[in-house]
Amino acid sequence: MKAAVYNQYGAPEVLHLEEIIKPTPKDDEILIQIKATAVNSGDVRLRKADPFAVRFIFGLFKPRIHILGSVYSGVIERVGKEVKNYKTGDQVFGHTDMKFGGYAEYICVPVNSSIALKPESISHLEAATIPFGGVTALHFIQKANIQKGQKVLIVGALGAVGSAALQLAKSLGANVTGVCSTNQIDLVKSIGADHVIDYTKEDFTKNGEIYDVIYDSVNAISVSRSLKSLSPQGVMILSSAGMPEMIQGKWISKTSKIKVLTGVIRHSASAMAYLKDLIEAKKYKPLVDRSYPLEQLADAHAYVEKGSKKGGVSIII
Repeated sequence: MKAAVYNQYGAPEVLHLEEIIKPTPKDDEILIQIKATAVNSGDVRLRKADPFAVRFIFGLFKPRIHILGSVYSGVIERVGKEVKNYKTGDQVFGHTDMKFGGYAEYICVPVNSSIALKPESISHLEAATIPFGGVTALHFIQKANIQKGQKVLIVGALGAVGSAALQLAKSLGANVTGVCSTNQIDLVKSIGADHVIDYTKEDFTKNGEIYDVIYDSVNAISVSRSLKSLSPQGVMILSSAGMPEMIQGKWISKTSKIKVLTGVIRHSASAMAYLKDLIEAKKYKPLVDRSYPLEQLADAHAYVEKGSKKGGVSIII
C-alpha cells in the first residue's frame, strides 16, 4: 500500500511516499481503507520536533514513528473475529490515539479505540477534520461545564479547535463571541457566533466586557491581561498552552477562584459518538479550508504551518 513516510525531523519536504506492507487486523482490530485524513498542529510539531521535548518521547535523533496522521475517515474492509459492533462496509471516522499511521491507504485500529460510524450527511473529507479539533474542543468545553446563557469568548474562532468550540458552546445555549481577523467575520457569524471581535481593530481586554469562559484555542492571548475580562469565578481554557502558560495557569487556579484548564486530552469512542449526534442534529458542521491529495502532503504541511487556516485541512487518500 501507499503511505507518506518520514525518517528524520525537519521541514515538510522530509515527507515522501513509499510502498509499504498492508497491515492485517488482529482478532480485536478493524482494517480500514482510509478515504481521507487531515493535517493537524500535532502532526506539524511532531514532524519538526518542536518543542524539542518531542524527541524524548518519539525519538531523540530520529523519529520512532514513521507514518504521521492521527485522524482518519474511511470504510471498513475487514474485521477481526472478536469484533461484534462493526462490520465490513461500515463507514467510520476516528482518532489513532497517539499511534498515528493515518497518512496511508490502510490502517488497523483496535475496536475499543476512538472510533464511530461516520455521519451520513458529511463527506469523508469533512469527517476527517473532526476527531482532532472536535474532540479537543469537546474535552475542554465539558470540563468548563458551560451553562445556558453564559458568556463565552473564543479566541481563534476559525481554527480546527476554535470553530468546534464555538459551535459546541452554542449548542449548550451559551452566548458566544468569536475573535478573528477582518476577512473571517462573516464565516464566524455563519457558524453561530452571536458577536464577533476583529482582533486587528479591537482588543477584547479593553472593551469592558466580562465573560464567564475565555477559550484560547491558538495560544494567542496574554493570560494575565485577559484575567480582567473574566468573571471572578470564571474559567479560562488554554488548549494550546505551552509550558509557561501551563505553569501560570496552575498558579492562578491555586491562588484565586478562577479555574484555568490546560493539559493533554483523552480521546474516546464516546466523544466521537457525541460529535456524530451533534452533526446529525445539525448543531455542528466541520469546516474544511483546503484539501490536498496524499502526493501533496508536504504542501499541506507547509500551509498549516503558516497558521492561517480556517477550520481543517484534509488529505485525500
